[in-house]
Amino acid sequence: MTFSRCLSLALAALLTACAPASVPTTNLMGADREAHGCIPSAGYSWCQRTNQCERPWELAAKKGFKRDADEFNKYCGNPGR
Repeated sequence: MTFSRCLSLALAALLTACAPASVPTTNLMGADREAHGCIPSAGYSWCQRTNQCERPWELAAKKGFKRDADEFNKYCGNPGR
């Protein structure tokens, strides 16, 4: 075996050994999108009234309702929550 071939094999083995382990996508932050595409781990919930993902406490401050899950759902018209 030639020197360059041995060197190539050694480098390939080193690079393979240093490759990062695969990261499961289920544990990644922000990988928990719900049916409407909102990211609960970032504080977002679906609001049917505004037709977009909202942070309940921000919407409560902007619209003047109590910072409460029931009030958010009532304002947004979210059924069954």
